[in-house]
Amino acid sequence: MLSSEQDLMKILSSSVSQVWIDTSKGLDVRPGAVGLSLKEVQQQVDERLEGITDKTAVVRSSMEDELVTALRICERSKAAVVKMFSHARMGAVIELGEIDTLVDEIACSIHRHPNALISLARLKTADEYTYLHSVAVCALMIALARKLGLSEDLVHEAGIAGLLHDIGKATVPDAILNKPGKLDDAEFELIRQHPQAGCEILVLSRHVSALAVDVCLHHHEKVDGSGYPSKLFGEQISLFARMGAVCDVYDAITSDRPYKKGWGPAESIHKMAEWQGHFDENVFKAFVRTVGIYPVGSLVRLESGALGVVIEQHERSLLTPKVKVFFMTKSRTPIMPKVIDLAKLIGTDRIAGRESPEKWGFRNLEELWRGPT
Repeated sequence: MLSSEQDLMKILSSSVSQVWIDTSKGLDVRPGAVGLSLKEVQQQVDERLEGITDKTAVVRSSMEDELVTALRICERSKAAVVKMFSHARMGAVIELGEIDTLVDEIACSIHRHPNALISLARLKTADEYTYLHSVAVCALMIALARKLGLSEDLVHEAGIAGLLHDIGKATVPDAILNKPGKLDDAEFELIRQHPQAGCEILVLSRHVSALAVDVCLHHHEKVDGSGYPSKLFGEQISLFARMGAVCDVYDAITSDRPYKKGWGPAESIHKMAEWQGHFDENVFKAFVRTVGIYPVGSLVRLESGALGVVIEQHERSLLTPKVKVFFMTKSRTPIMPKVIDLAKLIGTDRIAGRESPEKWGFRNLEELWRGPT
């Protein structure tokens, strides 16, 4: 039983990420109030997400063509980040020359097609997470900055901030970063020190902007004041740090880690929408417009009973992506894969909900949207 605010703060500041509340032994709502069922909560989240519209999306090259280029950019970027972390471990100054070039390449890829590199960077093994996570957050920050209407100079700064935001993890032993089991209190506290460690590395480098340093230091802050390291609240957190918080969490929870398998992209968006007080509302809405309510790679069920994987977002509507259907739920049989543009089927078929690949025993769904790249 929690009997004081101090008891609650102990849990919030611990490594515990989720708890079950036994409402038969305590209070969970105000006397006389009726708690929402899980179904009602999910319905509220669906309505909240479906109310987000996008009137600014622009696609300039095909997803298929850009995936080929994006794969090469991801490979070069990963190698550069590995080298950057190695230099940081040895106390060397972070040089911005190669970083600037990489950010420009990533920004150009995002400009040609907003979803290709973002979707590809999400696919990473647990062993390469630390490095490709920085690349993925860089791409997400660039796309989000453009969605927010920032100038191209600030878009570039957002990309640099994303690439450097986790440089402090260079001070954390690999045995802790890649530990397959639960971290003990001392290990978790060491992890929590990486924003301050990264800030010190970047300040010593002198060439890194204050915006990037701020994202490095504050990307784990939450708008309700429960984040770390400074427990900043609301507008005390800079716009760039609020952007970094959303991008960092999305890539983290959609990626396979040594201690857990990543959630699907659509499930992750819905989970993030449930976390009241975690993210800036306007930044989160812009982020959803960036990646979609059903991001590329999401397994969805259509009203017709077909299961498919989202392969591309629609330019205007977040609810009508292109889907590659490959399975019928009614007969529980696979069908010849076929691409369906839901924007052309309005009134005929639409997404009824998201599905779990594990529930159906599907593996390697990325092969359906990635193609031969």
